Amino acid sequence: MEFLINPKLDEYLKNLSVEDDPVVLEMEKYAKEKDFPIIGRQGGRLLYLLTRLKNPELVVEIGSGFGYSAYWFAKGLKKGKVVLIEYQQRNIQTAKKFFKKAGLLNKTEFRVGDGVEIGKKYNNIDILFLDLEKIRYMEAIKTLEKNLSPNGIVIADNVLFQGKVIFEPENKKAKILNRFNRYMFENYFSIIFPIRDGILIAVKKP
Repeated sequence: MEFLINPKLDEYLKNLSVEDDPVVLEMEKYAKEKDFPIIGRQGGRLLYLLTRLKNPELVVEIGSGFGYSAYWFAKGLKKGKVVLIEYQQRNIQTAKKFFKKAGLLNKTEFRVGDGVEIGKKYNNIDILFLDLEKIRYMEAIKTLEKNLSPNGIVIADNVLFQGKVIFEPENKKAKILNRFNRYMFENYFSIIFPIRDGILIAVKKP
């Protein structure tokens, strides 16, 4: 189950989302050729809009891959920076090439290593984006939530896990994501958008 919405509706939304940014198009081509999972254009546009609305000083991304989602954050930044944290050096090197081509290196910081451990070094995080190994989502939020700014936003990708949270609840990763989703709804004011694999957006309860 690749998509959570009707394929015809998904195609309609894709056709509306005309993109003329050559770097976005190149990154999407790269993802397709390498069969590299990305948040997708609809997800990217959502990240961009949230960034413009929030106007953050600090975005910390745990699990950056080759930088597709971080690129949308960087495009939306008016100030501050986005920190890309990825455990594979080759992905970070690829990300740097794309960001250099787009002239966005001044808005980014690249880190290689364990995302949760590196993430702990940042305080007053305005947007925390989680896209690391799904079995570590609970560890990540419980470790890093104290590092959020007072009105910080948490965004997590793949929280519906191809629908397995419903249709295969005994799957190991699905169990963890169900725990994570419940935790986020119980302890944060949260919503899940059924875009591609499910995107959760949350803020701390007042």
